[in-house]
Amino acid sequence: MESIEHIGIAVENEAASVELFNKLLGKQPYKMEEVEKDGVKTIFYALGDTKIELLVPTRPDSPIQKFLDKKGPGIHHIAFGVNKINLQLENLEGLGFELIDKTARLGADNKSVAFLHPKSTAGVLVEICE
Repeated sequence: MESIEHIGIAVENEAASVELFNKLLGKQPYKMEEVEKDGVKTIFYALGDTKIELLVPTRPDSPIQKFLDKKGPGIHHIAFGVNKINLQLENLEGLGFELIDKTARLGADNKSVAFLHPKSTAGVLVEICE
């Protein structure tokens, strides 16, 4: 793992959450993007080399809506920046981590992403991205 790339936070109310994070961070988001295949709108704030990603569900069957229904708003995942993501996935699986994604896929912010199952990462959903 090279860095903490971003921390994903599931939110229920986009407008209220953007207003809150604008005040908290003292800045506006630098990017908003809908990832249709995942049923999520992402809102990014830059903080040095790390980002905060607000995750807003765009449909009832999205993984973010399911998370909100089960756990409510809050930290959804932590993302680590890596090089050679598919090689990293092979290495992590070899070390005993359970993969949600066996190969990288295109995610928000034009990054190649993959997720590790929280069962194998102390209850934390981990994303790796390149």
